Amino acid sequence: MSTPKCPECGKPTVKDYRPFCSKRCADVDLGRWFNEEYTLPGDSEIPDDIGEAGDR
Repeated sequence: MSTPKCPECGKPTVKDYRPFCSKRCADVDLGRWFNEEYTLPGDSEIPDDIGEAGDR
């Protein structure tokens, strides 16, 4: 069975930082999320009436 690899640098993962190998690689990935470099499929805009359903 092969050891899982860090998606950031390809080194073997470390239990404390899974799926990454280090805090640095985990922080690099988190920074990409914060900078909106990753996106999830779906609507790109939030509807104006999102909070009005419970107000009725």
